[in-house]
Amino acid sequence: MANNNTGRNRVLIPEAQKGLDQFKYEVASELGLANYATIDKGNLTSRENGYVGGIMVKRMVEAYERGLAGR
Repeated sequence: MANNNTGRNRVLIPEAQKGLDQFKYEVASELGLANYATIDKGNLTSRENGYVGGIMVKRMVEAYERGLAGR
């Protein structure tokens, strides 16, 4: 899937793109947004779109904190 992101957010490590996309789709699925990979994001509310990214960030921070606690 091509990266259609035209905003300021970009993947700093290009090799991570596929994993981040998969993570995004998993989070969206857990939130009840079926077929997130193929739906037109313009048909979703800002809250729905923002929620996916917010949960992703929350989980990444939690994983990092767990790593720090395990040192």
